[in-house]
Amino acid sequence: MTYPRRGEIYLVKLPGHPSDKKDRPALVVSLDVRNRLANDIIVVPLSTTLRPAPTHVELPAGEGGLKETSMAKCEQVTTLDKSFLIRGPFAGMISSSLMSEIEKAIQRAIGILAV
Repeated sequence: MTYPRRGEIYLVKLPGHPSDKKDRPALVVSLDVRNRLANDIIVVPLSTTLRPAPTHVELPAGEGGLKETSMAKCEQVTTLDKSFLIRGPFAGMISSSLMSEIEKAIQRAIGILAV
C-alpha cells in the first residue's frame, strides 16, 4: 500500500478555512514512518500569492509537480487526517535544499530559530 511521503505535494481540503472554497496544494513534512503508520499527516499549505516573509519559502513552478510558482506558508503547519487528501502526489518530491529551507522556516514560525 502506498502512503504520502515527506517532500511530496498533494491537493488537500483544509478544514476550518471557510474563506478557502477551493482545495489547495500542501507539502507533506511529516516523517515517512509516521506517514505510513498514522491516520494523519503533517503538511504545510501552499499558495500562489507570493508574499515574502521569514516563514515563507518560494517553490518554483515545476518543483514537486507544481504548475505555478508557489509559497510554502510554514507558519500554517497543520495536521490533516488522510481522508482530507484529494489527489497526489503531483510529481516526485521537492529538492532536499528546498526541504531544508522549509524546515528552517517552520523552526522560525515556532520560535526555535531567530527571525
